[in-house]
Amino acid sequence: MDFAVNLPLNTVSFGQVSTAILREIKKKGHNPAIFPIGGGVDLNSQPNDKEFLDWVKKGVDKSLNSHDRDTPIFKLWHINGSLESFSKNQLLFSFYELDQPTKEEINIVKNNTGVIFSSKECEEIYSLFGAKNVSTIPLGFDTHNFHQTKKKYFSDDRITFNVVGKFEKRKHHQKMIQAWIKRFGNQKEYFLQAAIYNSFVSEEDNQKITNSITQGQDFFNVNFFGYMAKNTLYNDFLNSADIILGMSGGEGWALPEFQSVAMGKHAVILNASAYKEWADEINSVLVNPTGKIPVYDGMFFHEGQPFNQGNIYDFNEDEFIEACEQAIKRVKVEKVNEAGLLLQKNFTYEKTTDSILEKIKEMQ
Repeated sequence: MDFAVNLPLNTVSFGQVSTAILREIKKKGHNPAIFPIGGGVDLNSQPNDKEFLDWVKKGVDKSLNSHDRDTPIFKLWHINGSLESFSKNQLLFSFYELDQPTKEEINIVKNNTGVIFSSKECEEIYSLFGAKNVSTIPLGFDTHNFHQTKKKYFSDDRITFNVVGKFEKRKHHQKMIQAWIKRFGNQKEYFLQAAIYNSFVSEEDNQKITNSITQGQDFFNVNFFGYMAKNTLYNDFLNSADIILGMSGGEGWALPEFQSVAMGKHAVILNASAYKEWADEINSVLVNPTGKIPVYDGMFFHEGQPFNQGNIYDFNEDEFIEACEQAIKRVKVEKVNEAGLLLQKNFTYEKTTDSILEKIKEMQ
């Protein structure tokens, strides 16, 4: 089967997903032309794998010396930027986090041969706006980069919470951390680790963000981490916690939360958006949303623009804290979340890639 791919090969979440899918494509014996979005290949976050890197390089070389626009292409990218294509026949895999597709977004979706989202909610939203070429394929657990370490990270019996993802209003970082501090701040039994460094803003602005969250106060049991450049380091970070907190108001999948639960961590998860694809009341403590609020933050989301318009889910702080207390009880009963471990078997990148390849085959 002849096809090409157009995707980012970098260190952020889009790049992590792209790399995981490419590894499976290679395993299945395919050799597509590879068009890296952004022009370059940066796999420095990944464990060194010369064979895979050589395969990627051959695919990149092939993209310029032998690609034909009649060959179908698989693209993984934002909706904004996906009207452009190296092929007459493009299958797009994208992620959508809001609820009000603009006419520009709808037009781009309709002008792709097919569009895959990772959550049924996204598929349903675009279907309601007349896009009949949409479908859902879930992501998988990245076994190449993430695994249980079974290390003992702390010498005491603290219960550790992790908060993840670059700082955004959409992810409710400030609301979540401030609520946690009100209940657990400066209590030695509980610690909070926040890996919310935003590489899109300056070091000074990141410091302002953390100061705003803590309101200038010091809490010995709250620790803010800087940027983690290597997946090995991030794997250690995820393994060091007992409980992962995922209360984002809109997600396309929520990779760090998903990977944490799949590695046996307990979780407090907002029962909304793409979280619903993999989190249930058995593997997570769920918090039901209370409604929606506008997403606009003056940083990533600006009202009146042709992309990223709409609302995010909100939650009640008291219900969030109650869920944290329930998660603590689960940790005390069973340190490892056995139900969470099942996600590694139920969601694999082999399944994801097989489904993508089947869609490409249908296009030929």
